[in-house]
Amino acid sequence: MSKVEVKNVEGGKAAEVELADGVFGIEPNIPVMHQVVVAYESSLRQGTHSTKNRSAVSGGGVKPFRQKGTGRARQGTIRAPQFTGGGVVFGPTPHGHEKRANNKEKKLAMRSALSGKLADSELVLLDSLTFEEPSTKKAVSVLKALGLEGKRVTIVVPDDDVETYLSFRNIPGAEVFGVTEVNTRILVDNKALVMTVDIAKQLEEVLA
Repeated sequence: MSKVEVKNVEGGKAAEVELADGVFGIEPNIPVMHQVVVAYESSLRQGTHSTKNRSAVSGGGVKPFRQKGTGRARQGTIRAPQFTGGGVVFGPTPHGHEKRANNKEKKLAMRSALSGKLADSELVLLDSLTFEEPSTKKAVSVLKALGLEGKRVTIVVPDDDVETYLSFRNIPGAEVFGVTEVNTRILVDNKALVMTVDIAKQLEEVLA
């Protein structure tokens, strides 16, 4: 178990908490993290890219000139690829881009990401983070107190905490996600990862 400092929203030390080494203290597996992130980003691609080949473009039903006697190369249609307005050769066609990563790999990648954040001192744990009503001004002051103003920050909040989500979402450089939305790409794509102790313990239970 690793002891980690817990801060309050004023930036001061509130307590210390023990985090499981199996989730926050492993040697990051970079190849698996890369594989999982690539699989995730590939799944976001629509795969609807397409071009028209010579059979799909309009026109070109008549032979442009006779076969022999013109001194030019024989041509059967002006919609062949070498003509302007002709079809595309070996162009992209609609297809899926899905890559597969199994659940064990996904969990290992998330454990590696959390361990890497803790090792790089980019994991910020708070004793609590609650807003009675949405307030971007208060959210900015929290980041400033934590020394994160102007940085690319990811804040992980409970799924039903709408007030906190609305408070942080308009801050430039800050991204906020519900705890069930979190994946490896979200965990690593920042310069600081902010969450409460309760959320860290929740991730421990899921990833252990």
